[in-house]
Amino acid sequence: MAYQLDLNWPEFLEKYWQKQPVVLKNALRNFVDPISPDELAGLAMEPEVDSRLVSYHNGQWQASNGPFEHFDHLGETGWSLLAQAVNHWHMPSAELVRPFRVLPDWRLDDLMISFSVPGGGVGPHIDQYDVFIIQGMGSRRWRVGDKLPMRQFCPHPALLHVDPFTPIIDEDLAPGDILYIPPGFPHDGITHTTALNYSVGFRGPNGRDLLSSFADYALENDLGSEHYSDPDLTCRDHPGRVETYELDRLRTMMIDMIRQPETFKQWFGSFVTTPRHELDIAPAEPPYEQDEVLDALLGGESLTRLSGLRVLNVGGSVFINSEPLEMSDPAAADALCRYTTLGKNELGAALGNPVCVAELTALINQGYWYFDE
Repeated sequence: MAYQLDLNWPEFLEKYWQKQPVVLKNALRNFVDPISPDELAGLAMEPEVDSRLVSYHNGQWQASNGPFEHFDHLGETGWSLLAQAVNHWHMPSAELVRPFRVLPDWRLDDLMISFSVPGGGVGPHIDQYDVFIIQGMGSRRWRVGDKLPMRQFCPHPALLHVDPFTPIIDEDLAPGDILYIPPGFPHDGITHTTALNYSVGFRGPNGRDLLSSFADYALENDLGSEHYSDPDLTCRDHPGRVETYELDRLRTMMIDMIRQPETFKQWFGSFVTTPRHELDIAPAEPPYEQDEVLDALLGGESLTRLSGLRVLNVGGSVFINSEPLEMSDPAAADALCRYTTLGKNELGAALGNPVCVAELTALINQGYWYFDE
């Protein structure tokens, strides 16, 4: 089903985005859960899906990672089952991401879904990303504290918690309510009645991730092979000292590598379209012929993008799943980035270009796009 988000986006971005948390009451009206607890449990049994169990009993936190073989040992209170990137594996759940496409695709992380029984939660913690927590079935009480320096500690090797905090938000969420939390605000959710929660996360890379990835790219592409040179070297009174101008030259050497616009674009396009979680890629069997694809599109059928696939226009160049995409029709290439569902209206004149149709057919046969049944 299509979800309609009742939200004034310009006002939200100006007042709350990366500034302060807020509860958006009944933001998804007449909310219907897209997944059942049994379906979520089934996903957590699959090795391709990142999942974990978190429990709290007798003052002790426990956590374990999936895949899980069964859940028979769990009681009726004090635990939560969480699955990451459910939008990659469960198409009805993936619809929950669609209302958030007014935000940049490259900032989207994934859709995490949690099922929790009364008393269940993961403990008070801080996330370094923006998250919209949608309340599904059941009810949870959420407490959010202010963004202040806080001690973090590990009550279990797989969990990072914070000390108790004074809440600035302390509310029960009902189905269709959304809690938005920017990075750095401590929060804690405790389940009242058996509940499903859907977390749409938006993550920005940190400087360490960027530098590390660019360094890998430089090595793979043999960039920066020029050595430091100093033809103006003079005799030293103090040979054991690195002079300030030498430090400046070294820093400039490093910065100049990043300053190359085309190099930077090619690296970032690959970096930002690399998925953090596995994709459910299934190549077309049997492969489509070019004429089949053209006839289907001209006949009014639509192509749907594989959920979770990162397709981005980066400074005029298109990248898919960490690889650059060369297409004969720039408008068609841009349409692949802009629309998650596209047909003859979105592809336009490109369908009259046999080369472009062949390129599109190759993407369909790779499993990146598919015709809806």
